[in-house]
Amino acid sequence: MTGQDVSVEAVRAAIRAAGAGWEAGVTSVSELSPQERRVRLGVRPRPEEGSLDDIVRRGAERLAGERPEAREVGAPAAHDWRNVGGKNFITPVRDQGNCGSCVAFGTAATIEGTARVQGNNPALAIDLSEAQLFYCYGRTQGVTCDTGWMPEHALEFARTKGVTDEAHYPYVARDSGCNVKEGWEGALTKISGSRDLTGKAAEMKEWLATKGPLSACLVVYADFYSYRGGVYRHVTGGQEGGHCVCIVGYDDAAGAWICKNSWNTGFGEGGFFRIAYGECAIDTWRVHAVEGVEDTGWRNGVRVLGLWVSDAERNAWAYLDGIGWRRLAFDNDNVLLSLLTDLAAAKLGKLPANVYVEQGVVRQVYVF
Repeated sequence: MTGQDVSVEAVRAAIRAAGAGWEAGVTSVSELSPQERRVRLGVRPRPEEGSLDDIVRRGAERLAGERPEAREVGAPAAHDWRNVGGKNFITPVRDQGNCGSCVAFGTAATIEGTARVQGNNPALAIDLSEAQLFYCYGRTQGVTCDTGWMPEHALEFARTKGVTDEAHYPYVARDSGCNVKEGWEGALTKISGSRDLTGKAAEMKEWLATKGPLSACLVVYADFYSYRGGVYRHVTGGQEGGHCVCIVGYDDAAGAWICKNSWNTGFGEGGFFRIAYGECAIDTWRVHAVEGVEDTGWRNGVRVLGLWVSDAERNAWAYLDGIGWRRLAFDNDNVLLSLLTDLAAAKLGKLPANVYVEQGVVRQVYVF
């Protein structure tokens, strides 16, 4: 059941009355019609999960029974992948538009961030196709903009099929066929697997502090549409639906998770929001980690910025723009020499190259 629409002024009054401390105002979604707002909420409970009320209630009960000290072990007091020693490992905020495709956006953001963290390369050029995830893979399961999807299903497709890049299927906010462009197989990103961390706050923090962002879902209330900043806590308005986002960090001093949304930068804190621990089932309903991103596939049109060779046998590396250092195949002298020759020609001539990487090792090169 959806709640009644609430104005920004009503939300501000409720915040003051509750002493909640967060800021409400006009956002990229607050002025949309109720129908346009709710279509952006693309996660629904499974029959066995009951209602959204049941999900929130069970989440609160689960956290209430957890030992407080168990939530603090093994992780620093705060971590934010947008600023690690001045480096930002999180890709830009996107806009899902009026379509319940939030699962695709939360999943893609989590994979993109994990790939950058895994390679210790905040400049890694990775922009995955949410459209392929939603309109190709989701469509095989009957998914539409009105139905939404399940994050565990999106992650499984990313493992078994892989996700191409945005250039091979740009996103549009309407139900579409699988209109992926020719050659998309050459730009696939696959994950090795995913892990369910639902309700495991200590493990969530440890993962965030060491391995990368998380995919998570929350129950959205009507006041959330007007969120402009601060640590969100529900103060007024009824339930609107379920929504999938990407958790990029946490802050124990504020008692909050830091999340990347997909409602453009006009929502919240430049497209991000902070939400209190345990609020709206954010940490107790469908939290998933990406265990690894496979560094395998064609990387097309890249520039060769550097080459490095040591005295060690067959130890040669190339620095590829937007990718970083990758070792050249070292199991055959002739292959290594051929790769070095082609990459040197690309570097000296400032020519783009198509490079095939297998498990982080350059195996083939074609220079334009």
